[in-house]
Order: sequence, then C-alpha cells, then structure tokens
Amino acid sequence: MPGMSKGVLRANPTIVSAFQSSLLHQALVLVLVLVLLAVAWNVLRWAELRRARASGSDVIGGSPEAPFVAGTPAPQLAMAPQRPPSRFEIWAESEPSARRLLRIGFGLLWVFDGILQGQASMPIGMTTSAIEPTARASPHWVQHVVDLGVTLWNDHPVVVAVAVVWIQLGIGSWLLVAPRGRWSRAAGLVSVAWALVVWVFGESFGALFAPGVSWLFGAPGAVVFYCFAGVLISLSDRRWADGRLGRMILWAMGVFLIGMAGLQAWPGRGFWQGKVPPPHAPGELTGMAKEMAATPQPHFVSAWLSGFASFDSAHGFAVNLFAVIVLAAVGAGLLASRPVIVRWTAVAAVVFCLVDWVLVEDLGFLGGTGTDPNSMIPIALVLVAGYVAFTRTVVEVEQEVLDPELHLAVNLDPSFAAARGSTPAIRQPGPKSPERVGTRPVYVFRVLAAVGAAAVVLLGAAPMAFASLERGADQIVSRAVDGPPVAIDVVAPAFDLRSQAGRSTSLSSLRGRVVVLTFLDPVCITDCAIIADELRQTASLLSADAADVWFVAVVANPVYRTSATMQAFDTAQGLNRVRNWLYLTGPASALRSVWNRYGIEVTIAPAGAMVVHNDFVFIIDGSGIERYILNADPGPGTAATQSSFASTVATTVRQVLVSQ
Repeated sequence: MPGMSKGVLRANPTIVSAFQSSLLHQALVLVLVLVLLAVAWNVLRWAELRRARASGSDVIGGSPEAPFVAGTPAPQLAMAPQRPPSRFEIWAESEPSARRLLRIGFGLLWVFDGILQGQASMPIGMTTSAIEPTARASPHWVQHVVDLGVTLWNDHPVVVAVAVVWIQLGIGSWLLVAPRGRWSRAAGLVSVAWALVVWVFGESFGALFAPGVSWLFGAPGAVVFYCFAGVLISLSDRRWADGRLGRMILWAMGVFLIGMAGLQAWPGRGFWQGKVPPPHAPGELTGMAKEMAATPQPHFVSAWLSGFASFDSAHGFAVNLFAVIVLAAVGAGLLASRPVIVRWTAVAAVVFCLVDWVLVEDLGFLGGTGTDPNSMIPIALVLVAGYVAFTRTVVEVEQEVLDPELHLAVNLDPSFAAARGSTPAIRQPGPKSPERVGTRPVYVFRVLAAVGAAAVVLLGAAPMAFASLERGADQIVSRAVDGPPVAIDVVAPAFDLRSQAGRSTSLSSLRGRVVVLTFLDPVCITDCAIIADELRQTASLLSADAADVWFVAVVANPVYRTSATMQAFDTAQGLNRVRNWLYLTGPASALRSVWNRYGIEVTIAPAGAMVVHNDFVFIIDGSGIERYILNADPGPGTAATQSSFASTVATTVRQVLVSQ
C-alpha cells in the first residue's frame, strides 16, 4: 500500500552490506597495489646490492661503515673523510621538528577520520545526521551550495562513502610516509584541497553563517586547521630554517583567538545566560552540553557533560566571562615576542583546548556519525608546532653545534662560517638525483610508499568523480527501499481499454515493444504523482531506446476515470510530453477486471477521502510475457529514491530489450 515504506534507514541492511562489501573489495585492490610496490622495492634493492658488489664495496649509503656526508656525490663517497657527520649536518638532513609534528599529527588525524568514515551508519546517516542539520541553519545560498554535495552523496551513498574512507586514509598515510621532498609537499597540497571540499560541503563552511557560532563549538570548522597545516607542510624546508615562520603561525593564531573572544562576548547570542528567562530554556552552551550528554557514549563522559551543563545553567555569565578572558589573554600572549610568555601561553591554550574538547565538544566523534575529533585537537597541534618553530631557531642550532665564536653569527653568514670550517648551507641532491637514489635506498622506499598512498587517494577519488557524471541515482537506493526487481516468466493478462485520447488500446496491439505497465490514480497528488515522475525520468534515460518501449498506466480509481481527468494528470506531471506514454481507462467493471488479473487491490478509504491501492510496475516483453515485477512504493519520495527507481526501471527494460 502507498506510504507503507519508511524509506532508507541508517542501518538499512542492503546499504550497509553493499558499503562493507565495497570496502572489502577495494581493500583487496589496495593489497595488490602494496604487493606490487613491495616487489618494486625489492627489485631496486637487489639492483643496488648487485651494483655495490660489482664495485667491490660492501658499503651502501646510509650504513654505519660509511656515513652519508651531506653534499658528497655517490662516486666519491668511499673516498670521503671518514668522520661522523656534525650535529649541524644531521639537523640539515633531518626534517624540521615543527614540520614533523604537523605532518605526523595531521597524518594520524586523517587516518583516524578515515576509520570513522567506515562506520556502518555513514552512507545514509552522514547527510541526514551531520550535513543537512547544519546546512538548514545557514542562509539559503549556503544550503544551495551544500545541496550539490548532499545530492551527490544521496544519489550514490555507497560509492561516495567508500570514496571518502579511502581518500582520507590515503592522505593520512601519504603524510606519514613522506617526510621530505616533493612527494611530502604534494601530500600537504592534496590535504589542503580535500580539507576545503570537506569544509564547504561537509561542514557548511564550518557553520560560520549559522546562528550560535562559537569557538567553543568548533568554529570555524576543524578542517580549516587541516587546511592550514597542509599549507605549512607544503612549504619548503628553507621556510622552517629560522623562527620567522613560527612567529607568523603564532601571530595568526593570536589574532584568530582574539577575534573568537570578541565573537564569544557579543551580546544577544545566548552565551551569557545559563538558561533563558521564562520559559527557562537552556542557553546556547548549556544546550550544547546537554545535547552532547545524550549521545551514546561511556557513562563517565556523559556524567562530566551533565555536570558541566548543570554548572553552566547556574553560572552561565561567569562561565562565558571566563571563556572570553582566556581566549583574549591567550591571543594576546601569542602576539608577545618573549619566548617565556609564548611558552606559557601555548601551554594554557592547549589545556583550555583539551578542557573544551571534553566538556563541550564531547571528544567530537561519539554518537555514531562523528567524522572527526572536532577542532580542538587540530588547534592544539598548530599551536604547539608554531611554538616549536618559533623557538627552534638557527641561533639555537648554532648553540648546539658550533663554537661560541660562531654562535655570535646570528644570521650564519656563509663566508664567516666557511672560514671557520663549518658548512651552514648544506645542499641535498634533488629527489630524482641518481646520487641520492644510489646512496640512500630508504629514499626509494619512501617514494614508493608515497606512490602507494597516492594510489589509495585515487582509489577513492576516481569512483566519486565518475559517479558525479552519471545521470540518475545509484540503483542501490531504490533497492534498499523496495527490494530488487523480481524475475518472472508468465503470460501477461490481456486488457482492452481506451487511451487518454479516446483510442482503443489492447495489450496485443502493443506487441513488438517492451511495455512498462503500472496503475495510477489520476486525482492522487502523493504516491501516484511520484511514480509518474519516476516513469517520466525513465523515459528520459531510455531516450535512445524510446522507439522500442511503451509506458502504460491503467486508471486505479473507480470514480475519477474520465479522459479529462487523465489528461489533467498528464499535464500536471509532464507526461503529455512523453511520446510513448499511454494512460488507459474504461468502464468500472473492465478496470476492476484488469486490477484483479494483475493483483492490484483498489479500495476506497472511509468517507471517500482517498483511493488506496498497491504500487507495482510490470515489465512485459515484446511477445507479451511478464519478465519482471518491481515494487514501486516510493515511501517518503526523496529525490534520490525517485531517480534511483527510474534508473532501476531503465536498466531492467534494457535487459529485456537485449534478451528478446
């Protein structure tokens, strides 16, 4: 009966099974890629060993017997002075500490986010529980932009959900395995690109345009800091050589936090009250804490949140004043130039971030549709990296490596350093240099690992790109609602009725073409209108095969069955523009006979309010044999369900056309 279907639920077994199966199949492809990369590495390693033996040397670059001397070409390595590299050379060859922190920290975050995207509820729950609620609270233009991504996800829930898993796992792995060179910087750029996509379509611009925006809730969106970190990772190592970049990071974060303090202090936004005067509704912060406490999670975390909600309800003004003061003070401290002030400010900022992460954001990922740990952990990582970059200056390196006289050369003047026998500017062979490949096999391994991680990103991005080009939604959506087409092989019951134009039409007169048959009430404005739209979309999808198909509907109303009523229905649903469309009627007795033959139950609801009938679509081949029956109950009638059903019908018709 119409309306009995509840639509696609988050735990729909068809969607969940397809999602997990697709993840497994693509994981097997990934394993194959990793095996091929491992074989390539072993082949290159074997070639390197063979070359070393042929040259009469058992030394391979990077071994303890022949330490790598920065800037020394491979052929001269054996003749280089056998001295251990200086600490300055080791520092020059190693990755800057702040960059390493960002790369590993955000690499782990991307991997963690990818794992969260693998939850069974993601294909359906992502848009309904995470994206759409935020978008609905934003201005119309934001909703319009976000709807582009929501439509793609709803039309292809399995493909897109799987793609997001692999893209984020791939980006995270790429950041983790590529510490230096172009591949590492490329990982940073890819991270920036994907973070922007997530920020716009997944976070609705970080909810910046929604009411109640607050740093305490995660504004301006966690992935903004993923993007910021990606930009920093994409910079060359020379940018990290002194404290200027760290100073810029801390200044940027300081200005940002002062701005967030002003936003938090802005009156009339519901943060200064723990609860609003009558009807005593909770304030913004109290409401958020209570909402988070209600999500599925360990009891002790829920108890913390409930306790904080009660405290804020009673002392809302004091809590918000404390938040404003801390944000402003931390922001001002980060703008200071003295390392001691910056150090303790950074510590205070990280502690405040962790407190907010637990008591307000509820760790960010609990509740079944959490996709990341929210913004506090990324903010803390950026702050710590900025502090490390600020304090890890060339002056400190001089203090550790060079003698006190050279320590006075704050800017490491090359001529002065050269006169002292030091090497402040150490050039590494380029990423493609045979010298580096020959002397540093580990570099080859990391390049291959980066290639593998990039392949994982493509494994997700390519299917998503192809899905965006497809017409219509994935058939898995309609099959999740109504099940797949049921194959049968029986003679279709005959009928002889009259078309909307008044011409006599029988099933035998349609022989030679595939018939798509259904039953519609011409005065129904709910399910029948949806099914009519689905058939119109099917006709559009079958435009190339239109000459071999008839779309036929039989009136499913014993009272309203005149040609004028049918023609009005056709015009309203746009079916009058479909050339191969027939809407059939006849005497009530003839209609009831056809209903009975096809198993269609038509009853008038009490008080004559409406006509109730079951919804099916029959696919009849050119010889008059019923080949398939499809359950056509549209349920809630979402755009994705309609488009998916049209795609299912079109595919089924093509199968019949090919087989007859």
